[in-house]
Amino acid sequence: MPSESEVHLLDHERTYHAFNMLVRWSMVLLGATILFLTLWFATPAGFLGGAIASLLAFGLGYWFVIRHEAHQPLDLWVVGR
Repeated sequence: MPSESEVHLLDHERTYHAFNMLVRWSMVLLGATILFLTLWFATPAGFLGGAIASLLAFGLGYWFVIRHEAHQPLDLWVVGR
């Protein structure tokens, strides 16, 4: 049975993980949105060019920014963490 301090550490890590994922999703969505709006309104690329580029940016952002952290185990005592 885990001690009280171990339970608090695991709760803290779960909260940190949730906040970290919220920040990562926010960064990727904000970046893709800014790219889309910039290409749509400020360049000759138009709506379709902005949509394609922002979907590509979102996919790359998901692959490199979100995917890695989402698969980390929450248990502090897992070997290889």
